[in-house]
Amino acid sequence: MKNLRLLLLFLVLLAGTGRLRAAETNTTWIIESLDQGEFDYDLQTGVATATNGVSVTYGGTVLTAGRVTLNRNTGDTLAEGSVLVRREGQLWRGDRLTYNFKTRVLAGKDFKTGQRPFFAAGPGLITDPTNQIYTATNVFFTTDDNSAPAHRIRTSRMVIVPGKYIEARNAVLYLGAVPVFYWPWMHKSLEHPNNYEITPGYRSQFGPYLLNRYNWYYSKHLNGALNLDLRAQRGVGFGPDFNWRSPLLGEGQFRYYYTDDNAPGLDPFDQPIPRNRQRLYFSDHATLDTNFTFKTVIRYQTDNQVVRDFYEPEYRENTQPGSFLELNKQWANWNLNLLAQPQMNNFQETVERLPDLKLTGLRQQLGTTPLYYESESSAGYFRHVFPDLRTNIYSATRADTYHQITLPQTFFGWLNVAPRVGGRFTYYGEADGRGATTTAQTRGVFNTGAEISFKASRVWRDLESGLWDVKGLRHIIEPTFNYVFVPTPTARPAQLPQFDSELPSYRLLPIDYPDYNAIDSIDSQNVLRLGLRNKLQTKRADGLENVLNWALYTDWRLDRRPGQAAFSDVYSDIDFKPRSWLTLSSETRFDLAREKFTEANHTLVLEPGSEWSVSLGHRYRVDSPVFGPGNNLIISSVYVRLSENWGAQVAHHYEARDGRMEQQLYTIYRDLRSWTGALTFRVRDTRIGPPDYTIAFTFSLKAFPKFGVGGDSHRPTSLLGG
Repeated sequence: MKNLRLLLLFLVLLAGTGRLRAAETNTTWIIESLDQGEFDYDLQTGVATATNGVSVTYGGTVLTAGRVTLNRNTGDTLAEGSVLVRREGQLWRGDRLTYNFKTRVLAGKDFKTGQRPFFAAGPGLITDPTNQIYTATNVFFTTDDNSAPAHRIRTSRMVIVPGKYIEARNAVLYLGAVPVFYWPWMHKSLEHPNNYEITPGYRSQFGPYLLNRYNWYYSKHLNGALNLDLRAQRGVGFGPDFNWRSPLLGEGQFRYYYTDDNAPGLDPFDQPIPRNRQRLYFSDHATLDTNFTFKTVIRYQTDNQVVRDFYEPEYRENTQPGSFLELNKQWANWNLNLLAQPQMNNFQETVERLPDLKLTGLRQQLGTTPLYYESESSAGYFRHVFPDLRTNIYSATRADTYHQITLPQTFFGWLNVAPRVGGRFTYYGEADGRGATTTAQTRGVFNTGAEISFKASRVWRDLESGLWDVKGLRHIIEPTFNYVFVPTPTARPAQLPQFDSELPSYRLLPIDYPDYNAIDSIDSQNVLRLGLRNKLQTKRADGLENVLNWALYTDWRLDRRPGQAAFSDVYSDIDFKPRSWLTLSSETRFDLAREKFTEANHTLVLEPGSEWSVSLGHRYRVDSPVFGPGNNLIISSVYVRLSENWGAQVAHHYEARDGRMEQQLYTIYRDLRSWTGALTFRVRDTRIGPPDYTIAFTFSLKAFPKFGVGGDSHRPTSLLGG
């Protein structure tokens, strides 16, 4: 026996850099000492023995053990003492294992293995060398990575295909030492295992409820879920979900839900909602050819409250579900788009496009000239359909074409000037329907203008501040001036059917073409948009970061329309990040004529670490004849990690105008080792009825988390189910 250091020196001389190479495969053996130990190597037989901790690497497999006997020629290895074999994400443990690095045959007694989310252990293990399938008897497996798992499944025989799946026969589920369920045969994927979600709770509008969801996985191309919801006062709801991704079908989803509602209530028109309530969602996005895509979305509901009642988080994200079919072909400088948009829900106001064909010429240089050209031409048949018995339907054909020339120039190396001139011609057929009031029309529009901007900056490289987390500072200032002149069109908006009309907005709409896309609302304009952007940037741990990003802008109306002031409201958007964990965002709107703020949204977020975080928000808006009653809403959310296993979150919505606490959310989190649980209590002031109380318990295995990181914080109502 020789000292390991001397042997490693010998191996350097023999194989280079301490490695033994198998000449027949040119695969590298790497043998490393984990501690001071001894090593013996027979040059003739190729058998090596190492003690006192050794690591062997070959062909992507790493084996560590207290003692290893290795045959370099055959690959056979006997490992003893805290043996660990790691290959392709799978771990095998045992006190004594035999393993062949070349055939990958592994066998041993009292083994343990794991590939998240499953872990298994048993008294014996054998390998089929032809297909690399491992078979074990009298084994148990679990998702609880603990020496004494809280739940486990014991089986008489298990087949393991690393990285693929496991199969078990005569499987019994134990909670602690108590058997609770039996499967004669079980199959579990190691790539995307099936799992079950359950959310019990109580809500004033539902009574006690139990939401059940079984998530299944068929292949990487197809998976889905089955939903079965029980609500004591409202009845049973159920439906399947499907998700697919394949070269033939594209990527899409199908979701259907049905419930026989015992107390559906009234719709916004004070009409009774039928008991048989359904929702259907279908989407598919496929690539038919190079730069040729197909997309369709269908959102059908029997009434406009079904998603609000049973899928509240989804309703909050989209209160106006729309359906469409779209074909899109892209070239280097052109884009052809076909859009069909029917009214799927008769309670929803919709502009139907049956269909709308549009050819867009992207901004492109005209030969070798300094001129750039862009265009947009469309033709289609449109119907404006209103809810409530369709009393005001009107329809018409429309063909529109727009062309613009731009001459971008840079003067003095810093001043950017881009004058433009364009024209639009539109044909409208005679409107038809009960709400029709217009005859056939043609309209011509001329536009011109220019955009001027420049950017200036200054750098203070040596400026540092621990208080403001600043290491060097760069200030960037960018003023912009965008002038638009449109003389009176040959036909005013009142003479035209309104399909693509100008909708009220809290923010300034685009003023230049073709970004301004309210085709049917085009009128005369003589406007100068003034903008100023300031940025302060510094170096932080994550790289270059904006300490301050402030945009200020308004419109100066040189020719005013009836009811307009000389200046629009002044808008200010600020993102201020004095520390990497502290962010202040501000959006304000100031009415110059009345000298008052008409809108203000502020958010303060503190996230100094995983122990606690605070979010404060204020949303203010004055009463408006367009947008309705205003608000003065204060929003707060506080999360605290109380200990290693406990956490709590509190969230409030307080309306200061009338002193009402509109919503209260209280959540207690518990880490249950292999499970996570959340108990949530919510109180809502509905303003049109009694308070709505909800309490729900949400839990899931850590192996199959119900929410992504931070998902429950951004969508707290998802903790209540739906």
